[in-house]
Amino acid sequence: MDGTDSSASRGARRLRRDAEANRQRTLLAAREVFAERGLGVNLDDIARHAGVGVATSYRLFGNKQALINELFEERVDALVVAAEQALANDDPWEGFVGLLTWVLEQMAADRGLREVVFSEVGGRPLVAQARRRFMPVAETVMRRVQDAGLLRPDLAMTDLQLIFYMVSCVIQHTQPVSSEVWRRCLTIVLDGMQVRPGPTGMPVVALTTTEEERAAGLNPSSP
Repeated sequence: MDGTDSSASRGARRLRRDAEANRQRTLLAAREVFAERGLGVNLDDIARHAGVGVATSYRLFGNKQALINELFEERVDALVVAAEQALANDDPWEGFVGLLTWVLEQMAADRGLREVVFSEVGGRPLVAQARRRFMPVAETVMRRVQDAGLLRPDLAMTDLQLIFYMVSCVIQHTQPVSSEVWRRCLTIVLDGMQVRPGPTGMPVVALTTTEEERAAGLNPSSP
């Protein structure tokens, strides 16, 4: 191999490294921008946040939807890992509660994720994909805590899906005034599912009437 071939090979490797570095910067920027601002941003916004050229972003991903799809796939992978960790917890109830809490924490922290889940059109295939991979493992987590006598035996997996949706709606509704009050709703729901006497202490204070009105859009000018 002559010097020209060696130089060309090194140049190709450098280009591949540069392309991968730009790809990772774009993915990181997209996670941050989607989480904070939602899916209304465009690929140009993401490229600027990443500090890469707009043409580079389009060359790497083609369009915004491809970027959304890849990031959502990461989310689904993390969901499955979280469910597997819940199964590995020695305490079935602790594993079950931890899984529900983790899932809803992801929803609360990421506006873009909420928009995908609540989307009437573009998000449906992605949500269906997530259900196919996550729900079987989550059902095993639920059955284990039922078998331990700690969870209502008449609770079905479809109930759990509706609980995720219900508390996610609370997150969506209250996010402008409180990023944490959804935990009260989850605590109430968990007490309703658990087989044991006595209520659990609330993790955060309730919304004030003014805050609830602001969340409902009835009094937007209030501080």
